[in-house]
Amino acid sequence: MNHSPTPITSLADLMQALSEVGPRTLELQTSVACPFSIILPPGFALTGKDKDSCILGFSNGDGIGLTADNRVAKLTVIATPAARAIYTQTGFADMGSITLDDLSVTGQVSIITRSGTDKLNLVVDRLHIAACDCRRYSEQPQKYGVNVYQGALTVYNFSGDARSTISASLSNISAGARNAPVIGSGIFVSGFGDQGGWVQLDKLTTGAVYSCGMLPYGTADVITAGVFIVYGVKAKLVEHFGEVVTYGVNDMVLDTWGAVEDWRVHAPVVSYGPSGIGFVNFGTVNNFVAEREIVTHGLGARGFNQYDGTVKNIRFKSIETFGDGSIGIQVSKPVGTIVVDDSIITHGSVGNTLVKGVNMQLPAAAFSVKPGGIVEKLVVNGDVVTHGTKVATYAVEGGRVGAIDIKGRVLAHGQDSSALLIANKGSTPLTNVRANAAAGKALVVEDGEVTDRTGLSI
Repeated sequence: MNHSPTPITSLADLMQALSEVGPRTLELQTSVACPFSIILPPGFALTGKDKDSCILGFSNGDGIGLTADNRVAKLTVIATPAARAIYTQTGFADMGSITLDDLSVTGQVSIITRSGTDKLNLVVDRLHIAACDCRRYSEQPQKYGVNVYQGALTVYNFSGDARSTISASLSNISAGARNAPVIGSGIFVSGFGDQGGWVQLDKLTTGAVYSCGMLPYGTADVITAGVFIVYGVKAKLVEHFGEVVTYGVNDMVLDTWGAVEDWRVHAPVVSYGPSGIGFVNFGTVNNFVAEREIVTHGLGARGFNQYDGTVKNIRFKSIETFGDGSIGIQVSKPVGTIVVDDSIITHGSVGNTLVKGVNMQLPAAAFSVKPGGIVEKLVVNGDVVTHGTKVATYAVEGGRVGAIDIKGRVLAHGQDSSALLIANKGSTPLTNVRANAAAGKALVVEDGEVTDRTGLSI
C-alpha cells in the first residue's frame, strides 16, 4: 500500500477519510479520542507520525476493526481492558495481508477468522499489550477436560474447513508488566482443531509476558497460559527473549497442544499460582531448550509435564518447585532425551494438583515416570533432590527409562521419603547412581526389577 498519506488531525478528519474510496493510508498527526469503534475498509492503512504522540483512544466498546489488506502501525491504541482494541471484522474468503507494526495497546488484539474465510496472511512485529481482560470471550478451545481462555494477543482460526489457513509471523510480542499481568492468557495461537482450520506459524518471538487467569482455586475445567500454542497450529519456531510469568490458578507458563519444530527459551520461566506448570506438552515438539531456570511457587505447580504427544529432545538449565504436589518432571508419554544442565529440586510434600481436568493428590517427586511414559535417556549434570515428607525423589511407577546418567546425587531429605522408587513391571537400570535418604529408604523396589546396578551407591 504505497499511497500518499492522508493527514488526520481530528476525529472529523478520520471519519471523512474512512468514508472515501480506497485504498489509502491515513496518518494521525496527533491524538484522537473516538467515542465508537471504527472499521478500516479493505486496502486501508492507519498509521501514526509516532506512537508516543499519536494516541487513538476508544471510550466505548471496541477499537479498530480490520477487514482485508489492512495495516496499523506506529500508534498507541487504548480501549478499555475488557474490549478489543484491534479486531478482525471477518467475511471475506481471502483477507489478504494484515500487518500490525510498532504498536502499544490497551485491550485485546483479536485476530479471529471464521467460517467462510479460507486465507489470511498475518504479520505482527513490535506489539506490546499493556493491559487486557479477555475472559469473557466464548470462542475457547476444548480438549483434555478443559477450556482455554483467549489471550491478550489472540490469533485464532475458528473455521473448521480443512482448507482454511492463517499464515502468521509474530515477532517481538510482549504483554503485561511484572506484578501487573494481563488477565486471561498472554499470547494465544489456535486452529479450529486437530483436523482442520490451521495456523501455519512461521515464528513467534516474545519479550516479557505476564498473565493471570484469575480463576478460583479448585477450578478443574478451565486453564490459561502465558504462551499457549493450541491445537491446529504448526509452528516452525517459538522463541522467548524475556521472562514468561504467570500468577494464578491453572495458569500454565508455556503450553502446547499443537506442533512446534523448535522452542527456545532464553529467559526465566516462572509461575506463582496453584497448578501453574512451567512447560506442559500435549503436542509434538522436536526440540525444546530452556537456557534459564524454570521455577514454580504454587501448590501442585510442576516444572515440566509430558501428558500427550512427545518431545524428541528437551533440555533445561534447572527446575525448582516450591509447593506440595509440585513435581519437578513428570512423564506420561514417550519422549526422547531429557537433559538438565544443573539440578532438579522440589520443596513440597503430597498436595492437590490438576491433571487432565481432574484435581488429585500427588507427591512432589523430583522425577516421575507414570504408566505410558517412556524416557529414552535422562541426563542430569547436577543433583536430583526432594525436601518433603513421604516423597520419592526418583520414581519410575509403571513407565520406563532406557538409560540414566545422573552426575550428582539423588537425595531425599524428608521424613519417610525414598531416594529411588521402582514400581514398574519391567526392568529399570540404575547405573552409576549415588542415592541417599536422610530419614527414609535409599531404594524401594515395589515391582519389577533393577536390571543394572553397576556403580549403584546407596
